[in-house]
Amino acid sequence: MNTRGLRSQLKDSVPVTGLGPHVGAYGVQDTLRSGFSSVKNELLPSHALELSEKNFQLNQDKMNFSTLRNIQGLHAPLKLQMEYRAARQIQRLPFLQSSNLALDTLKGNDESISFEDILNDPAQCEMMGEPHIMVEYKLGLM
Repeated sequence: MNTRGLRSQLKDSVPVTGLGPHVGAYGVQDTLRSGFSSVKNELLPSHALELSEKNFQLNQDKMNFSTLRNIQGLHAPLKLQMEYRAARQIQRLPFLQSSNLALDTLKGNDESISFEDILNDPAQCEMMGEPHIMVEYKLGLM
């Protein structure tokens, strides 16, 4: 049996630590807050390019920041990262869908139509729950 390919696949993969179901206070999965569990999310990457595709946007941002640092100096990527962080913090209440329009505008994604724009309907979300409980959980009151 050829285990060489399997060993390299496991070595190159991301360790699976926090992908299991979130356990609530009584030792069962908290479906209200974490949604339904999926076996697909717990599997290791099946192809060498799958891991690269998952990290594509992160690698693209790192490359853009390093190019920007080489051209304009250290202040330019730091300023952009602070703007991204500030735009990420602008959210609606936890039970409402947020469009992240400011972040999309900063990254230049507002002019393109992607898969998430069409098939990301908030009415079909699996994370619908009691608004009061979700706000209390977000604020740390629960």
